[in-house]
Amino acid sequence: MTLGSTTTTQHAYGEPAYWDSRYRQDPGPFDWYQKYKTLAPLLDLYIRRSHRVLLVGCGNSTLGEGMVGDGYQDVVNIDISSVVVEAMQQKYQGRPEMKYIKMDVRDMNGFESSSFDAVIDKGTLDSLMCGHDAQPNAKKMLEEIGRILKDKGVYILITYGDPSYRLRLLKDLRLWTINMHVIDRMEKTPELRSWELTAPLPINEDGSSVSALLGGNPEVHYIYVCTKDDSLRKHQ
Repeated sequence: MTLGSTTTTQHAYGEPAYWDSRYRQDPGPFDWYQKYKTLAPLLDLYIRRSHRVLLVGCGNSTLGEGMVGDGYQDVVNIDISSVVVEAMQQKYQGRPEMKYIKMDVRDMNGFESSSFDAVIDKGTLDSLMCGHDAQPNAKKMLEEIGRILKDKGVYILITYGDPSYRLRLLKDLRLWTINMHVIDRMEKTPELRSWELTAPLPINEDGSSVSALLGGNPEVHYIYVCTKDDSLRKHQ
């Protein structure tokens, strides 16, 4: 599967049947992009242990397990695949801090508005962006995330999409203010890290400042920390 920002192949990534089949064939734990250990310092900056956190498109990731093991008290996981949700419900049936619910991120009417402090996305928006009806599906997803977040809540998007592909999509909704972080794609020893994860990068209107700083084809994942700001919509 290609989740890069320039792919032209369309896939049925928005369809439950695609993911049900995938998880039947490959039921073992798998984490897109990054694991909890590498992301923990950034999450510490923006999310408190008492916050209600939603992991979208959770699959069989160990991110939620890592968070709960590190003291987070309320981690809700959703996925479009009933196969993986049922498997994860069984796996973590003795962990009340972790909930697994079958739900489509484009329609989360099972959640009340302003009911989460944080939403974490590792690869879900990317998968929709290289699937059928990419733009309308991405907009539905982001609007729903904006709806369920509390004012000043954060949407943390870990993605391959550099600012030329993702920034306008995020900004056009006028839901949030945005900080930008980057993390090396592959595990490196601390001495060899190219970028300081917890230090936001300067970001201008079109994101060209980030591209200029990183240079061509950097081996990073981009992390957009979108802080919901209800006042932005009042001024539209």
